[in-house]
Amino acid sequence: MRSGALSPAPSSLSWSSGSFTYDGEEFVEVTLDLHDDDTVILRSVEPASASATNGHEAGSSSMTTPCSSRSPSIRRTPSNRLLQLSQELKAEAVARARQFSHELKAEFKRFSKSRSKGSGRTTPVSGNGEASSGIESALAARAARRQRAMIDRSRSGAQIALRGLRFISNSKANAWSEVETKFHALANDGYLCRSNFPECIGMTESREFALELFDTLSRRRRLKVEKICKEELHEIWSQITDESFDSRLQIFFDMVDKNADGRITEAEVKEIIMLSASANKLSRLKEQAEEYAALIMEELDPEGLGYIEVWQLETLLLQRDTYLSYSQALSYTSQALSQNLAGLRKRNPFRNLGRKMAYYLEENWKRLWVIALWICIMAGLFTWKFFQYKMRYEFRVMGYCLTTAKGAAETLKFNMALILLPVCRNTMTWLRSTRAAYILPFDDNINFHKTIAGAIVVGVILHAGNHLSCDFPRLLSSSDAMYAPMGHDFGEVKPTYLDLVRGPVGVTGVIMVICMAVAFTLATRWFRRSVVKLPKPFDRLTGFNAFWYSHHLLVLVYVLLIIHGQFLYLIHHWYLKTTWMYLAVPVSLYAGERVLRALRSRHYSVQIRKVAIYPGNVLSLHMSKPHAFRYQSGQYMFVQCPAVSPFEWHPFSITSAPDDDYLSIHIRQLGDWTRELKQIFAEACEPSVAGKSGLLRADETTKKGLPKLLIDGPYGAPAQDYKKYDVLLLVGLGIGATPFISILKDLLNNMVKMEEQDEAKENQYRRLDHHLEHVDLATLMRIMSSKRTFKTASAYFYWVTREQGSFDWFKGIMNEVADLDRRGVIEMHNYLTSVYEEGDARSALITMLQALNHAKNGVDIVSGTRVRTHFARPNWKKVFSRACSRHPYAKIGVFYCGAPVLAQELKRLCYEFNQKGTTKFEFHKEHY
Repeated sequence: MRSGALSPAPSSLSWSSGSFTYDGEEFVEVTLDLHDDDTVILRSVEPASASATNGHEAGSSSMTTPCSSRSPSIRRTPSNRLLQLSQELKAEAVARARQFSHELKAEFKRFSKSRSKGSGRTTPVSGNGEASSGIESALAARAARRQRAMIDRSRSGAQIALRGLRFISNSKANAWSEVETKFHALANDGYLCRSNFPECIGMTESREFALELFDTLSRRRRLKVEKICKEELHEIWSQITDESFDSRLQIFFDMVDKNADGRITEAEVKEIIMLSASANKLSRLKEQAEEYAALIMEELDPEGLGYIEVWQLETLLLQRDTYLSYSQALSYTSQALSQNLAGLRKRNPFRNLGRKMAYYLEENWKRLWVIALWICIMAGLFTWKFFQYKMRYEFRVMGYCLTTAKGAAETLKFNMALILLPVCRNTMTWLRSTRAAYILPFDDNINFHKTIAGAIVVGVILHAGNHLSCDFPRLLSSSDAMYAPMGHDFGEVKPTYLDLVRGPVGVTGVIMVICMAVAFTLATRWFRRSVVKLPKPFDRLTGFNAFWYSHHLLVLVYVLLIIHGQFLYLIHHWYLKTTWMYLAVPVSLYAGERVLRALRSRHYSVQIRKVAIYPGNVLSLHMSKPHAFRYQSGQYMFVQCPAVSPFEWHPFSITSAPDDDYLSIHIRQLGDWTRELKQIFAEACEPSVAGKSGLLRADETTKKGLPKLLIDGPYGAPAQDYKKYDVLLLVGLGIGATPFISILKDLLNNMVKMEEQDEAKENQYRRLDHHLEHVDLATLMRIMSSKRTFKTASAYFYWVTREQGSFDWFKGIMNEVADLDRRGVIEMHNYLTSVYEEGDARSALITMLQALNHAKNGVDIVSGTRVRTHFARPNWKKVFSRACSRHPYAKIGVFYCGAPVLAQELKRLCYEFNQKGTTKFEFHKEHY
């Protein structure tokens, strides 16, 4: 057996004219003879020709000298170099030959045993021709499969491969500069410790994977070290950022191949699955690593040799899209071409501005006319009072301070009345079902409520500020002659500043300002969402509880406002004291709604049927459905638990469908109230048994008593209008998926109904064919005119979450939709952001395993459902592009529930794609 190898010689070595130089290094050709007795003979060391070195790639590192004597690339004298080279090659060849001999014997033994078991008789190992034939046929089958795999490596496959197995996501040109900067910050005496390697290359969130990568590349260099210098770090960086797919694939293979024998066993596959699962925070995948390792071996090792090679791993990677035939996107090239080409034409800038203005008016005309009317009313009231008081004698004394304060007071009375209407939820829900929904933006009721609150703040500043800092001082500084005509308003004796402030008007005004300042401050996002972190005991001023209780100070504000309005200076006739007139209807309406809630919650008695606590601190409650409780998908209801608080009501989306015989909600622990609620139900729950979802469960058979719940609703929400759209694009972040689960179930129920209607209509037509002469015209017209009551033809559900356990929340619903949706009306996409994006080496094996398991068993390994889980975050522009491609001229409703940041992006994309094509997008965001 003869082996030839190329090895670089030092550049200082001189050869004859036949030598070949490549990038400053000269190469020699070493010829060895390997004999059956494990001896190796060095035949010759000759200068290499140019053809022999044509495929050799020189190292790209530009570093000058190695770090220490441990590196195998150390410069030595030519004789020492050749001697060392021959000894290393001899030792390696002997080791490989012995290893191959042992493995061959082991293969003979294993095959002989398997064949003896299959035939029912014992076969001796030595000299067994049948076992020899078996292993030879298996090796031949694998060789043939390898040959086919090499042929199938097409151009498209190579392009797919180039997008895969990226060890470093950062593709910036100055990436090495950043790594070098981190090296200098972390290095000690010019060396970087192994423990600091992940932070240096930017893999702090996947330390185990980074350390395994470090060990693999060190093992390649035949080193086992705990620290490296900058030159060695640059060499490692060059390898993991290499653009060559083959190079990256070999690194990944070496990470799995711990003993560096060129073969991967099932145990090594299991180990790398556990490592990948740990890097991507997939705890459940680690528990099933052994099962999935067996699945990979079954797919890649059909010959049963007990190992796989690098080409088989490459085949699995390149054929990933073949397995991922479910939830496949369209070609984005065809998508781009399918969009309206009119959007690509260059337009006049004035025409572009005109189009933007037209689109803005079309999207916001409801908001604009309401806001314009509101501003006009405030301006009219302010102007009326301003000029009214300008004509009075008091204006000569107190000037424009008085007129401004009185004008602001009139707008305050109007706004204090108006601010109650958007939160009269029963009234808003009823108005949604009337023709008023065509002209009023009911989706923005909470935003309008906040806008009015802002106007009240401005009014208070103008009113109280002008009184306290301007017209009161001017009144007190006026002469006795100027003051005399106003004696019947302020008293015959000129009052002091303190007298004015501590009077009924002053006291009620100051208390109202303080109460409103507290309520408005704690209602801001920073306090309500606990963005502000305060030390104890002031931390109780943040959170929903602080917002809830402080808002009830406004009851006192309204009482004081009426008192304030009855003791006004300068006004003496009761019919001119108009504060109570402004407030009468709105306060009565709001008070009536609160009374209705109290009465209705007692009437809506519910019994808890099932409780489940899922990963991610999510509490699922299934309860009986009151007979009179009728709702639409997308609506929400208020829930009260007297055991937690007898006063607090909290809104939650209804996750059951209208046709279900129960009500269900899913509550995530986000604040004080939800934490206490979960704790109370957890005490009544028991550990989940096999086959049941959830960490803890309870139902009607549970021995411990379940807490009592009160409900109120249902209340209207933007998502309830989904039926008026041809296509739905539902986007939920985390627990924000809840309003759309009910919609998906309702879509599913309607699909079943439509199929039944179609079958009934076909049966009617068949009967008509047989008895056409006995059918009257009215019956025929009734059958022909029957229409589908359901407009929606397609729905796309995108659920983005951080935790793998979140998929347990709605696993049953997703499987039900996947099973019953035979027409492909609903397309579901799960996105797990804790997993690195597809193409990253840290998630490469998980992606392969996910595709393989779904192709074999029809189940996604991440979610445990039939719905494929994508990794990282969705490319929303591609999502919209695909919707345009599939549904030209359609009206698509985009419904979103989640963080405000993504809402802005989705709204912007709706605008952009409405400008480009014929598909019409309308954006709606959930507000509570």
